[in-house]
Amino acid sequence: MENEFITFTIGKRKTIALIAHDGKKRDLIEWCEKNRDILKKHDLCGTGTSARLVAEKTGLSVKGYNSGPLGGDQQVGAKIVEGIINFVVFFSDPLEAQPHDPDVKALLRIAQVYDIPIANNKATADFMIQSPLMDQEYEHKVINFKQKVIDRASDSNLIK
Repeated sequence: MENEFITFTIGKRKTIALIAHDGKKRDLIEWCEKNRDILKKHDLCGTGTSARLVAEKTGLSVKGYNSGPLGGDQQVGAKIVEGIINFVVFFSDPLEAQPHDPDVKALLRIAQVYDIPIANNKATADFMIQSPLMDQEYEHKVINFKQKVIDRASDSNLIK
């Protein structure tokens, strides 16, 4: 199949989404403070309170979206689809039920579909932020979904 994949480039300057469940917000703030010198080289955004607290406590500039339960996770997912957000740090709380769990799962799924680096705990975030790829462009191949839809629509087996 021709045009099965599209090559995307994550630039040297990344757009990083910062998200944390309530029980992990303090951890995210501490992590951002520890990695402040790296993070200030990139564009930062985040959901609701996470974005506001990181900005207030660290002095970093963070664009805020809605809080997770009010659609913020979906906003971040949409920005991934648009090619705007290309790196996610999401300190989730595995021991606390979340009322917006379907939204969280949708965000994790869309990051996976678009091959976006995503850390859901401090150890993974530490490894990612210290990677030499943080200061480089990174090319990755993603399924050409537009072509896949065209191919499926033209598949005579689907239309009977």
